[in-house]
Amino acid sequence: MKLPENHEQRFDLSNEVHARPPEPLTAPVKVSCIAVTTDWPYREEDRDVVAQLTKRYGKTPPGPGVKHYSVDLGAFRLIWERHTEFTRYTFITSATDDFFSTSAIESAPTEWIESLPGNLIAAANAVFVQDEEATDDYSALSDRYFDGNALIGSIVTSDAAVAVTDFRIHSDGFSRFLVYNRSMTPWHAGRIVQRLLEIETYRIMALLSLPEAHKLNPQLSAWETKLSDITMKMTRTTDTEEQELLNSLTSLQADIEQSHTQSQFRFNAGKAYYALVQRRIEELREERIKGMQTFSEFTERRLAPAMNTCTAAANRLHSLSERVDRSAQLLSTRVNMSLERQNQAVLEHMNRRAELQIRLQQTVEGLSIAAITYYAVGVVGYIGYALEESGLAINTKIVMGIAVPIVLLLSALGVWHMRKMVAERDQQFGESGSQ
Repeated sequence: MKLPENHEQRFDLSNEVHARPPEPLTAPVKVSCIAVTTDWPYREEDRDVVAQLTKRYGKTPPGPGVKHYSVDLGAFRLIWERHTEFTRYTFITSATDDFFSTSAIESAPTEWIESLPGNLIAAANAVFVQDEEATDDYSALSDRYFDGNALIGSIVTSDAAVAVTDFRIHSDGFSRFLVYNRSMTPWHAGRIVQRLLEIETYRIMALLSLPEAHKLNPQLSAWETKLSDITMKMTRTTDTEEQELLNSLTSLQADIEQSHTQSQFRFNAGKAYYALVQRRIEELREERIKGMQTFSEFTERRLAPAMNTCTAAANRLHSLSERVDRSAQLLSTRVNMSLERQNQAVLEHMNRRAELQIRLQQTVEGLSIAAITYYAVGVVGYIGYALEESGLAINTKIVMGIAVPIVLLLSALGVWHMRKMVAERDQQFGESGSQ
């Protein structure tokens, strides 16, 4: 059977659900994870440095367009993941010494680590050991591995493991996670450790929106004050000042929209990362360890207020933008009404001038008729005097008297006919223009 031709993205879309799979882990192992920020659009430097490392160990490098790559390099396993805003490198080695005396990333070449492009945004070390090495004395555990800091942790996935951390950056530049295995399979263990490291990475990425909110809040207060001043002036402004207020309001609206455009991505990204943190914590299926905060409790008490601050700033910016838009519409309506009143006054003035012109035209027409009659009767008189001189028996004065009403009537009819013709042409011109 020959199936129809494959869609060009069929296999990519099918493999998307299998993207970034966890690595199976068998205790004892150490895991180091670092995340570095990258520019948009995707840069190729990160893939190139991975290719250089794999070639050094005689392995096949990641191909073009690859976003996830896992390779066993003998001394350690490397997992490379490219995300929208950051690239993550994970190193896995067996644990042959004390928990955090060394880390998995130390197995990689030092000069190669130093050549990684981007800025470090998150770094974490995780140690995964069997439950036989666990202790109930968490105070001693904190003093030994976490510098005496308060621990956060829980029993996870139906008593299959215990995970603890302090969510602090230690002197080596890494945060620390300790996971005791009770009954997890290698694939299950890989998922749990991956979830813990993702919580750390996404937690930091979510908090990137907090400085943006702190920077934006003073500017929002200044804009709100300026909008309040403009609104107050709108209630007592004159027609000549409305245009100036409208210009100020338009300038304010442009500044707000520019800030909204610049911060919208950061706030939306922070919201998305926060949702990922919450989802990863839910997947742990936590059970409380007596006297210790769970991951969800720590997140709700520490991360949630920060994200609420970002949400409040984003909502405040959106609300301010809407208020400025409504004020601009209101002031624009007032300006338009003022212009309409001015236009109406101009039209009334033009109507008065037109009426005066009509009256003047009628006066001129009357004078024209009188002038035409006067000169026409004068011509008749000259003709009559000429005929009298030639011996014709006529009374020129009587002829001129009779000619006056006749010429007057003909002149009036002529002017009326000309006016009618002009009116008909104007009407025809107007009809053709409307069509």
